[in-house]
This record gives sequence, C-alpha cells and structure tokens, in this order.
Amino acid sequence: MRRAAVAIAAGAMAVSLAACGSAEEAGGDNDSTASAAKGDNIKVGLLLPENQTARYEKFDRPLIEEKIKELTNGKATVDYNNAKQDANLQAQQVDTMITNKVDVLILDAVDAKAIKNSVQKAVDQGIKVVAYDRLAEGPISAYTSFDNVAVGKTQGEALLTALGDKAKDGQIVMMNGSVTDPNAAQFKEGAHSALDGKVNVGKEYDTKEWKPENANSNMEAAISAIGKDKIIGVYSANDGMAGGIITALKAAGLSDIPVTGQDAELAAVQRIITGEQYMSVYKPYAPEASAAAEMAVALAQGKSLDSIAKDKVSSGSANDVPSVLVPVTSLTKDNVNDTVIKDGVYTAAEICTGKYKAACDKLGIK
Repeated sequence: MRRAAVAIAAGAMAVSLAACGSAEEAGGDNDSTASAAKGDNIKVGLLLPENQTARYEKFDRPLIEEKIKELTNGKATVDYNNAKQDANLQAQQVDTMITNKVDVLILDAVDAKAIKNSVQKAVDQGIKVVAYDRLAEGPISAYTSFDNVAVGKTQGEALLTALGDKAKDGQIVMMNGSVTDPNAAQFKEGAHSALDGKVNVGKEYDTKEWKPENANSNMEAAISAIGKDKIIGVYSANDGMAGGIITALKAAGLSDIPVTGQDAELAAVQRIITGEQYMSVYKPYAPEASAAAEMAVALAQGKSLDSIAKDKVSSGSANDVPSVLVPVTSLTKDNVNDTVIKDGVYTAAEICTGKYKAACDKLGIK
C-alpha cells in the first residue's frame, strides 16, 4: 500500500504544482556552495505533531522518508520524532535536532505560534525550516500543505448538499479544530463561507487538541443545550472528532444526522459507506509529502526552489514563503473506488471487513 501511494506522487504533483506565482531562490549564493558540497550525504530532521490522527505515522512519515531516500540515492539520513501533541516537547525536539546538526528541518508544528522561537534558533544555526501541513511562525524557508480554506468550504458545501431543502428546518453544530493550529482557523473560515446565511448554527466549538473525546463532550453539551430533536447536521473539522461526535449522537438516540470529516481515515471511510458519516475530505498525502521532501533536499543542498514551489504564502512573521498547495477532494460513498482505493491508500479488503462487506457489495467497492 505504501509503495502504491508513493507511486502516485509524481502524477499528483503535476496537479498540485499547476498554480500561479514565482518563488524566490531558497538561500543566497553565500551559503549555497557549502551546502551543495554535501551532495546527497545530508541529514534531514522530521518533526510531526501527534499520533492520535492515523495519517502521521501511517502515511506522512514513511512517504517523506522514502522520497528523501529516492532523491538522495539512499545516502541521506532522516532523524525523526513525534511530539504527541505536546508543544513543549516539540520545542525540546527542535533543540535536539540542532544539537544533532541536521542540515534542514521539516516541521509540522503542534502550536504554530509557540514554535516561533525554536524556528528562529534553528535558522540562527544555519538550519532552514520547511513548514509541513501547518504554517509555523518564524523565519521558515518553505511551506507545503493543502488549500485549507478550500477544505473547509468543501466540507460546508457537502453538508449543505446532505441537508438539501431541510437546511433551515433546525440547527447545526460546528465542531472546529484546535485554536493552536492555524489550519483550524482556515478550515473554519472556509466552512463559514459556505454555511453562513444558509443554516442556523446552534452551537459552535473550538475543540481542544483536536481530541475525539473532547469533541464527544462538546457534542453531548450541544445536544443538551439545543435539544436532540432540533439538530439536523454537524460540521466536524476532521474524522477523529467525527467519530467522537457520532458516538454522542448514537448515545442520544440520533441517527441519519449528516456529519462531515477530513483526512479519509480508514474508520471514517467505513462509517461513510454505512451512512454513519456523510463525507470526509480526501487529502492525497503523497504529493504533500513529496513536496516537503523535494524542498528540504533542495534547501539542504543550496538549490533553488523555483522548479518546485509555484505559490507564495505569508504568515504572521514571514512573507512570500515559497509554497506548494495541494488540491483536495470531497469523499463520499459514491467515489471511494475513485479516490482512496485508486490511489492505493487502502485496499477494498482493508475497508470491507466483517460488518462492512454488505455495504461495500452494495456500493460496488472492490
């Protein structure tokens, strides 16, 4: 499955790089000679934020590591660590990467603002930083993620489709992500752009640390406050939280309530084919991982990012950062074959286990 996912990276990258803008050269001429002298013998630091979401250990880490090895003829080494949703631990991990003298750092921040000083420390030691999946504060040299506002808009539009003519017959609950994650604010922005004026929002939450159990507690509170007979739909910013939300809905005796999600986690895909969850946002991790690896290797070797990063973005502390933004797809029961199965993320056998087999057969998932 992993090899299949890597195999689609080249094709998917062609899509993700088809954007406007021009990136500035990564690094000046003064420091490129020394970096380039390293050739393929580089050391890349990789820091991911948490392991509660299945994607990071199952997809992001192996895809990035394999692409780096491919780009460096197997000569590069990757120092890896996971912060387990602890911003202080991640700051310590950056210090360790500096001590270990990595040439470049790929960083997916737990807390985008809190990591700013650590990014500065790394840059002060000559280590360039690629912000991965989340736009970290500080003097980053490159960034890759998905179009996060488009993600939220896709979710919001899908919920409206699910509600149809009943969109204003009751109230929806909005379960946003963590306030420490800048992506969550963008998802929220996109969702509101689709939903505002078209639905009544009964309760809205920013969910601490994206944890499913926190989403579950929030949903229980929403059901109590709004009344279970008035809830017609739930905007959930990701699949993990959707699982907690659906558990709360079931406990209250509610079914057939459309719930959105994101990340196309296996459990979510299974919930989608049985109708427990309406949709997820499928984000092809291979092109995102490939972009991060390509930019990191180029930066470590003192090369330009012009041929890789065609977009530019700005954070609160960095402007015109060379970036790759990867497009996303709304995943419903109608396109499982054409998304996660076609791209090799999951096999039909992985999805259609036990109680899910009948649903798969009905949908023609194979």
